[in-house]
This record gives sequence, C-alpha cells and structure tokens, in this order.
Amino acid sequence: MSLLEVHDLKVSYDGRPAVHGVSLSVEPGEVVAVVGESGSGKSTTAHALIGLLPSNATLDAGRILFGEADLAGWSQRRLRSVRGSRIGLVPQDPANSLDPVKTVGAQIGEVLRVHGERDRRKIRARVLDLLARVGLPDPETRARQYPHELSGGMRQRVLIAAAIALRPSLIIADEPTSALDVTVQRRILDLIDDLRAEYGTAVLLVTHDLGVAAGRSDRLVVMKDGRVVERGPTSSVLAAPQEGYTKRLLDDAPALSARPFPDHPGGPPAIVVRDLVKEFRVGRRPFRAVDGVSFEVTRGTTHALVGESGSGKTTTARMVARFATPTSGTVSIAGAPDGRRFRRHVQLVYQNPYGSLDPRQTIGEIIEEPLRNFGLGDRPARRARVADLLERVALPGELAARRPRELSGGQRQRVAIARALAAEPEVLVLDEAVSALDVTVQAQILALLERLQRELGLTYLFISHDLAVVRQISHTVSVMSKGRIVETGTTRQVFSDPRHDYTRELLAAIPERVR
Repeated sequence: MSLLEVHDLKVSYDGRPAVHGVSLSVEPGEVVAVVGESGSGKSTTAHALIGLLPSNATLDAGRILFGEADLAGWSQRRLRSVRGSRIGLVPQDPANSLDPVKTVGAQIGEVLRVHGERDRRKIRARVLDLLARVGLPDPETRARQYPHELSGGMRQRVLIAAAIALRPSLIIADEPTSALDVTVQRRILDLIDDLRAEYGTAVLLVTHDLGVAAGRSDRLVVMKDGRVVERGPTSSVLAAPQEGYTKRLLDDAPALSARPFPDHPGGPPAIVVRDLVKEFRVGRRPFRAVDGVSFEVTRGTTHALVGESGSGKTTTARMVARFATPTSGTVSIAGAPDGRRFRRHVQLVYQNPYGSLDPRQTIGEIIEEPLRNFGLGDRPARRARVADLLERVALPGELAARRPRELSGGQRQRVAIARALAAEPEVLVLDEAVSALDVTVQAQILALLERLQRELGLTYLFISHDLAVVRQISHTVSVMSKGRIVETGTTRQVFSDPRHDYTRELLAAIPERVR
C-alpha cells in the first residue's frame, strides 16, 4: 500500500473550480515532485491534503488516503492530530511563516507541546537537538533569537526543524527554496535528502523549478490549469516528455537548457565603475558593503553581477543607477547628463512586479508617468507612445485601462519594463528582474529583454543570484562575494574555466546544470 494515495481531488475557490480531479500517490521514502506554473493548482493540491486551504476554498470531492485513513472527511480537530506528528509541512515563505514575536526555540517547542510533551527540559533538549540537526550553528543562541535575527536560509532551516520534530512519515515541502540563493538552496535540499535517508521520510515536493525537480525527485507529476497532464519516473519524463506543456517547461528551464553562450562583441564601454566603495554605519563601526568594485560594460551588451545575498551586488547596482551615493569611487555612464535628466538615460527595473507598480494608477498612467515627468509630448503623443510600448513588450492595448491587480506577475513585469523604456534610456539596471517569476514567464521576459537589446541597442546591468539565468542572457560576468569582485570575464570563460573557489561553489550549486 502507498503511503499517500489521492484520488479525483476537486477544489474550488468561491465556487469556481480550481483543481479538477487530481490523482497522485507517494510511496514510503520516495520524493514525488509536483511541478507547474503559478495557477496550475499544485500548492492548492498540497494544502488540501492536510486541510490548510484558505477560508474561501472548499474541498468538493476526492479521497485522501493516508495509510488506512481517508483524511478528506476529517474535521480540523482530527487533522491537527496528524499535522506535525505524521505529516510535516515546510511552507514556501519563511519570512511570513514564523511568528515574529516568538523566539525560534519557542516555535519549535510548540510543535512538541501541541502533541502532548509537557516536560520543559525534554522540550528544550529536543529543540536544541533539532536546531543542531538542521545545521544551525550555536543552537542555544539560535533558540533565543527571533526570526528577524536570522537569514532567509536559517529561517527555512527552522521551518524544517519544526516539520521533522516528531519524525513524520511524510513531509510536504511547498516551494521550500524558491526565495533562496543557489548555494543556500542546495544546502536546504541536501538537508531534506539527509533527513529522508535517516528517517525514511517520504517527500511531496511542490516546485516550479524543473532543475530542482530533476535532481531531487524519483517521480514527477506535471500540473496545468488544475489538472495532471503528465506523470512518471523523473528520468523518463525528462528524457521523453509526452505532453507539449511538459516539453515547454523543460525548454524554458535555464538549468536544463543547452543554449550556447552569448557572443561578446567589442566596442566602447557604456558603464565604467572604478574602485567603488559603500559603507554603512552599524553601531559605532562602519560596515563596508561594497569594497573596491571595478568593472566595465560594453555598449549594447549585458553584464551580470552575481553572488549570494549580502554580496553587495544590489548596493552596487543602486549606486550605478544613482539611487545610492558611493562613499568613494566613481561611476561613469557614457552620454548620461547630470541632475534630473540622468533618469532619462538610466532606468532601474526592480525585482518585485507586485510592489513596484502604483496600485491606484491604470497601466496606461503608469507607463505614461515618465513622459509627463520629463515633459515629453502632448497628451495624444503620450497616449500613442503608451500604445507603442505595450505592443513592444507584447501586451494587448486594452490593458492600458486596467490596474496592476488585474494582471499576472509576468504581465506586471512587462509593464515595469515598458515604463522603464518610456523615456528612451540607453542603460537598464535589472535588479533580480526575473527571480520572482515562474520558469515559463521568466523565459518570456528574458526573450523580451534580448529582443529589446537587439532592436534598441540597450545596455544592461543584470543583477542575479541565479547562474543558470545569467548563463543564458549575459555576455560578461562579475562574481561578487562579501562586497568584492572575486572573478570577472566573459560568460563563457567564467562558466567553462572558473578560477576562484567561490565561483566553483556557485556553479556546482546550479541544479542539474549543463556542463
């Protein structure tokens, strides 16, 4: 008998069907990956299994056989007896999944108390053991800390510690590494693998990252529009996908692609950065976030700054775009005027398409705003320019009358790019501009950026922690660690013959990377 068998699961939101007859199974000790884009129903399916659907969702039909019990008919009170003890959950967002006013130790201990442990000394000992087990240094200190005092990777380890506290037979991991740097992602996935090997725990891995699924799962379940469109052993699905949708997902996954390196053309530099330093005051001592950074970007090419969180890449990008002032050093951008007119020449595209657009404005007003700010054209000319920009970023003209909340994440990022192009800049600084997007939408945005660069001669400074994406789009790369550049060169050179140990570590962490 399978550990988990799901038959004909149906879920709706406010009466609208969202999951249409999904069936899947998980055997003891195996990893089953459920993959698909946002809106495919994969997270809804996972949450329905343990009764954690939002209040406007209903489980309309289906059987959820866990062992000999059908969880589909259970009340929330009965489900609480299973959650944590027999089924553990590792949620997607560690920032929002931990209580900010409780210490880490108290939150892990709560799992033990809810399931009957009352001895405070035993709880404390178990909490410290769990923190050590998930690889957190100095468990006694970590147990006393609050979530905001930990990094994203540390918070995710805390969630894993809570999920395995009672050694459940199944862990549901819902996008457990989507917000993490590539090296931290590898450590978290290695940890889950180690725990699975030690405890014999099965894992239902929900992810949109085909690279992660390819390297970590025994079987794949591919979902689209609330339905399972393909399933099978991971190796078989990757080698010979049967459905067009699965083939598209695989083609769009940067870590699984075999695209050639972009050729690096010669020419004059558009951006010259020399000995850039940025210090912040932390207590009585200055903290040097950027330490002597230098690089050049050839006009019409893409230069990537890569590194983990805290490496200084975003701070460097903000100084290039003049949203931060260097402590010392220089940034020269060819042809860029001083003062307010600089913003016409250099534009910044942010990571989060949900937070970078004014929710009160229409899409047309958002794109038109730079034109109004710089006094470019009369009203009819500005409207014509908005229509042209929407067409250029492959969005229908009728979206001009809508507001950001009515658009998908990929559509919003296209709007952000259209707004950045409105005043006809020559340089775009793209700060993790595709990291929040599904693999297929990400591929569409990357293709759009490549086309715009060819058509308009744009120069990009591309900030990313995702080396698979960097390999695809950038002509040259600088690798940053602890505020310094440790390696720089053409993308081909850096990926094919890395010279620095840190670069090798980053490259080794790319899931199922092409060698």
